[in-house]
Amino acid sequence: MRNPLAVLISLLLAGCAHTGGASGGNTIATVWQLDNLSVIGGHPVEVLGAPTRLERERKALCFDGKADAIFLGVNPLEGWQQFTIEVLFKPDGDGPVEQRFLHIQDAQERRVLIETRVTAQRTWALDTFLRATDADKLTLLDNTRAQPTDAWYWAALVYDGNTMAHYVNGDKQLEGPVAFPAMGEGRISLGVRQNRVHWFKGCIAQVRFSPQALAPASLRRPD
Repeated sequence: MRNPLAVLISLLLAGCAHTGGASGGNTIATVWQLDNLSVIGGHPVEVLGAPTRLERERKALCFDGKADAIFLGVNPLEGWQQFTIEVLFKPDGDGPVEQRFLHIQDAQERRVLIETRVTAQRTWALDTFLRATDADKLTLLDNTRAQPTDAWYWAALVYDGNTMAHYVNGDKQLEGPVAFPAMGEGRISLGVRQNRVHWFKGCIAQVRFSPQALAPASLRRPD
C-alpha cells in the first residue's frame, strides 16, 4: 500500500506541471499599481512633464495629453510566448484623436501598443497593435465599437502564440492571426508612444501582465 504522504506529493507535483506551459510554469500576473512617480512594480520611473496623482476615485496617475508620460526601463513581457495585458484606465473626452497610452518595445524593435481613438462626440474605440517585423504585424481597430469617455474601463490585449484579440470590460471586440515571437530586453512607456508623439489624456490606475492567454471569463471587469 502506497504511503499517503507520497501520494499527496505526487498529486501536487502533477498539478504544478499541468499549470505550466510556454511561460516556464509561471502563471502569476505581475500587477503594477500606478500610485506614485518614483517606483512602480519595483522599477524606477522616468517622468516626462508633470503627471498628477489621483486619490479621490481610486489611486491612479493622470496625464495631460500634451507632455505627461512615464517610462520604465523594463520589458514585463520579456521571454513570454503568450501573454495578456490588462489596463484599468479612464480616457478623457477632450483628448487628442489618436493616443498611445501603453507602448512596449524591445531591442529588435518588436512592439506592443494599446491605443485609443477619441471622437468629437466624446466616445472612444480601442486600437491594439503587435509588430514583430514589417511583414508580421497586426492592427485591431473598429471605430464603430465605441464607448463613452470619462469613465473607467478595463482594456485587454491577449496573445495566445498565434492570435491576438482585444477586449473592453471582458467583452471581445476583435481578433486576428499574427506571428509574434517572444520579446527580449526593452522598456515600456505609459502616457505616450516611445518616440514622444500621440500623448494620452486621462488616468491609468493599474496594469496587469499575465504570462498566458487568459480566457475571457478570467479577464478583469469594472468594480
